[in-house]
Amino acid sequence: MRKRNESVTVEHERAAAAAVPGPLDKGCSLRHSLRLPAAAAAAEGMKRPLGRRHGLWFRLRKLIIWLLGVYIAIPFLVKLCPAIQAKLVFLNFVRVPYFIDLKRPQDQGLNHTCNYYLQPEEDVTVGVWHTVPAALWKNARGKDQLWFEEALGSSHPVILYLHGNAGTRGGDHRVELYKVLSSLGYHVVTFDYRGWGDSIGSPSERGMTYDALHVFDWIKARSGDNPVYIWGHSLGTGVATNLVRRLCERETPPDALILESPFTNIREEARSHPFSIYRYFPGFDWFFLDPITTSGIRFANDENVKYISCSLLILHAEDDPVVPFHLGKKLYNIAVTSRSFRDYKVQFVPFHTDLGYRHKYIYRSPELPRILR
Repeated sequence: MRKRNESVTVEHERAAAAAVPGPLDKGCSLRHSLRLPAAAAAAEGMKRPLGRRHGLWFRLRKLIIWLLGVYIAIPFLVKLCPAIQAKLVFLNFVRVPYFIDLKRPQDQGLNHTCNYYLQPEEDVTVGVWHTVPAALWKNARGKDQLWFEEALGSSHPVILYLHGNAGTRGGDHRVELYKVLSSLGYHVVTFDYRGWGDSIGSPSERGMTYDALHVFDWIKARSGDNPVYIWGHSLGTGVATNLVRRLCERETPPDALILESPFTNIREEARSHPFSIYRYFPGFDWFFLDPITTSGIRFANDENVKYISCSLLILHAEDDPVVPFHLGKKLYNIAVTSRSFRDYKVQFVPFHTDLGYRHKYIYRSPELPRILR
């Protein structure tokens, strides 16, 4: 019995010894217990960047697919709604600068300017600015509309200025041009077409041309024998050639036509415009250019110049980013070979890239007075 008890005791002691780790086992156990959390943390740390990268790529891919969908959908939207393309041509909803009162041209530094409102058609009203020559500046202070109208009969030539798309008659570069022309001794009459600025009506090529015709006739009724010149800029060149063609057909041409940054026709301009990101899109003409024609928008300067009988001056900057220089040059080549200009002077004046006049800063040229004379 004693031996049996001893053997049982020995076995218990051995088992207890085996259960309690020795110094070596303690170190291994500690290292093992430390290794497990460290490995888990490392694995978790690797998972986190991988998960973040995967989430970022997923979002980027989703954005790319969404943008691609919009890019493909826009041509179909324009084709189904031609009015969208018409609005992009006119941009009459863009009013820059925004916070000016068009009834107060003096706020733009035009202290010798009067604001009128004329009515070309029923339910159509256009806002007009008339700036007198700088020589009449002192006399013009505090005068009413009647005085300004009578001043058109003074011995100074008149320029009817037809602005381009977007903005109003109070645009910064336009105001600066009025000041330059006024300092050179011209009356400057400009207006916002129906749908622009504070003018009432819906924009259209026909309506813009009729507005210009009405203002021209209004000037002629008051200017007597003083020369009247028509100056169109950008989209306004399309209105200008429409107007002058019509005036020549009724045998009342202006004394000269000045086209600043002109194009050949609206289709070629739309195709060449820097914002035409779809120009290489399959079916570009069908999707984008045909809706313009469907909306009744042509502005065919290249056709109009074949029916114009008055002196023509074309001004174009080589670095024009909106209406490419080659379109202005092409229009000149068409005009100079036209029979209608056989007895009239046709001149093309380019402005070198280094001058930086771009699309709307030709008024800065110190040569402008000499060119106009």
